[in-house]
Amino acid sequence: MKVLITGATGLVGSEIVRLCKQRGIPVHYLTTRKGKLEHSEEEKGFLWNPSDGRIDDKCLEGVTRIIHLAGASIAQRWTPKAKEEILRSRVNATKLLVELLKQNPGHQVKQIVSASAIGVYPSSLTALYEETEQGVDDAFPAKVVAQWERTVDEFKTAGIMVTKVRTGLVLSSNGGALTEIAKPIKRGVGAVLGSGDQWQSWIHITDLASIFLLLIQEQFEGIFNAVAPNPVTHKKMTKTIAEILERPLWLPNVPSFMLKLMFGEMSHMLLSSQRVSSKKLQEHGFDFQFVNLTAALQDLLPQK
Repeated sequence: MKVLITGATGLVGSEIVRLCKQRGIPVHYLTTRKGKLEHSEEEKGFLWNPSDGRIDDKCLEGVTRIIHLAGASIAQRWTPKAKEEILRSRVNATKLLVELLKQNPGHQVKQIVSASAIGVYPSSLTALYEETEQGVDDAFPAKVVAQWERTVDEFKTAGIMVTKVRTGLVLSSNGGALTEIAKPIKRGVGAVLGSGDQWQSWIHITDLASIFLLLIQEQFEGIFNAVAPNPVTHKKMTKTIAEILERPLWLPNVPSFMLKLMFGEMSHMLLSSQRVSSKKLQEHGFDFQFVNLTAALQDLLPQK
């Protein structure tokens, strides 16, 4: 097996590359920056630029699987320009890969495993979502996910098996959501956002990377929710982080209207609620290393 990875230098991509090396799986990766290129037996970089349709077709040599993670960060203020870039970066990159495969009929690629997000599910304090859910949230992230997934389905026209990984809140010690949540708590000014009752379906980054590897090694097809088996409320998440860091939570909840004033439309990411099931992954044989939030946070956060 040889894997081509887009977004390989990002938070999740870096962990997937690390696990691939650990398991002896050679990696090709795409980057827009020459300074990021490496050439070794286990890891080779190739240039691409989805915005103007350029890609080095040598990236496909010997590749049997693609892991597709590339896309502009959604964790930014959603100005009209930012929204356009968030959507375009995902759609254009995906279409470029589809065209590359069509133009190289001698390729050996059998499967693409594409990132997606649980933000596609409607915000709810009571529902438990499985992959069969047909409802789509009416907020911007869901619209991005829906269009991205439709574009990923175009790989089927090139005879490629399609797998989609709807990722929850990724917990990592190297950045991302956990760093931002923990920052004010470390300073002693942490607070619960909104009511705190909104569900957060989280996953430890090591488990997430392992899920991608399971899916390419076993060639599982379809949609999979990449979340730990035990989602928690935002209030529980915040209090558990504070307990592990041994910091007080003395400030009152930050009202929803204040978050909307501070972050605009992007406040939806802080207030939306998706309680999501990992049942399908477990039925396909995935064994979570981090099942409970406390154990995951103890592994990731510095402790006295």
